[in-house]
Amino acid sequence: MDFEKQYFIFTSLENILLTIALSLIIIMTVFGNLLVMVALCKDRHLRKKKTNYFIVSLAFADLLVALVVMPFAAIELTTGVWKYGEIFCLVRTSLDVLLTTASILHLCCIALDRYYAICCQPLVYRHKMTPLRVAVMLGGCWLIPTFISFLPIMQSWNAIGIEDIVKRRISPGGSNETSCVFLVNRPYALICSTVAFYVPLALMVLAYQRIYVTAMSHVRQIETLQRAGALFPEPAPVANSRMRVETKAAKTLAIIMGCFCLCWAPFFITNVVDPFIHYSVPWQLWTAWLWLGYINSGLNPFLYAFLNRAFRRAFLVILCCGDERFVRQRSFSYGPTHRVCSPTSVNGTSMPQECGVKWE
Repeated sequence: MDFEKQYFIFTSLENILLTIALSLIIIMTVFGNLLVMVALCKDRHLRKKKTNYFIVSLAFADLLVALVVMPFAAIELTTGVWKYGEIFCLVRTSLDVLLTTASILHLCCIALDRYYAICCQPLVYRHKMTPLRVAVMLGGCWLIPTFISFLPIMQSWNAIGIEDIVKRRISPGGSNETSCVFLVNRPYALICSTVAFYVPLALMVLAYQRIYVTAMSHVRQIETLQRAGALFPEPAPVANSRMRVETKAAKTLAIIMGCFCLCWAPFFITNVVDPFIHYSVPWQLWTAWLWLGYINSGLNPFLYAFLNRAFRRAFLVILCCGDERFVRQRSFSYGPTHRVCSPTSVNGTSMPQECGVKWE
């Protein structure tokens, strides 16, 4: 097997199109995540909800991915050469692993927060999600990734046993041109992938599965009462509004999980498989899976903030230069809305145990 990296030569037109596409991805990721952070800083109502601290910390991690990681990856991809030296290559790679893992761990914490808010009683949620526990969870999202990024990568633990392969990949064909290569041995691949993806994925699936079941159970209860012609404690428009919100919330959860798996599963499956098939995965496939994962950092603001009515209102205020008259006009144009104040409405999602912001 020839382990040397064969660079694909882009034509001038292809290089221009690739540069434009990568630049748009970076700009949209920066804009979306920066907007989320500014919204939380300017809107005191957003700062009152614990879930939003996870969202803004997630936005900060994704913003750093776009500012620190993506540009260097784009430059290397379009030029085919790494020009910044071996040490900075290790630093860039460590930041890549740290920030993308932190982003994924934030998604896991958001899922757990919503599980406690939706599937538990209000007092249980307040007991579980205290400000101290939120701070500990946020600290863990940033601390845990350092144990699979800077610590092993700067010590080259990920390359133990595969040093010769790494050297051949860094300078293919013995040329003077170098590339920033990140190959991992089997132990590192298994440990890193488990911590960064498979454990968070399992927790997210369990949390969102319970949330989905709870939401659909409430929808069926409402439909049953309506078909039976039972005396409903609330006006019909409110009941119909609740059913629409809960149905949409369930669909939103499916979209969130679908996007997360679509963006990151190909990379982490390949990351585990590649060391066991003698590092024969083509670099073009690696690059495609890696950028698909980066795109998740651009999608997160839309999935976790833009679907939230309170965030949308804050975005309109920011984009309209603080003119709330336009925001009020937009709000009235939606028609009358109802606050769902039942045991099925949720903190930042669509169903808290207390009156709150609905996702719709």
